[in-house]
Amino acid sequence: MSAHLQWMVEQSCSSFLIKRNKQTCNTESSHLTACNSFCYNGLTHPKTVGVGAHGKGVVVKKQRSWPGKPATSYVWTTINKNARATLSSIQHMSHRNEYHLGLRMAITCRASATQHNQKPMRVKRKGAAPPRTPEQPPHPQSNKGVSQLS
Repeated sequence: MSAHLQWMVEQSCSSFLIKRNKQTCNTESSHLTACNSFCYNGLTHPKTVGVGAHGKGVVVKKQRSWPGKPATSYVWTTINKNARATLSSIQHMSHRNEYHLGLRMAITCRASATQHNQKPMRVKRKGAAPPRTPEQPPHPQSNKGVSQLS
């Protein structure tokens, strides 16, 4: 079955779709962008790739064969390098496998976002508190704290 025919069947009734706020998002693991589009769909194309997090590294999932045995058709590769080396190796992998340019950019963006989310959050400390002054009694002419008897 052709990719376009598969897309026509699944574009509105896939189990991975989330429809809210007049937008349709896709939660499939091989779908690199959240928008539901034919270009980035991982179920209809014979060459798919997915990027995720694993421990302190990035996992790249790419499809090895099409479509005989879906359980064994994917290869997972974990990359545990620094940020620049990881992005470089992912770009080389996507170039060697001849993914189209939009998909290459989506792979790089997803890997970069995954690495950014793995960094520990920095706790922002507030500056030193100003010194406290002892409380002064209310001014005699003010009406604060003085009840009027009339």
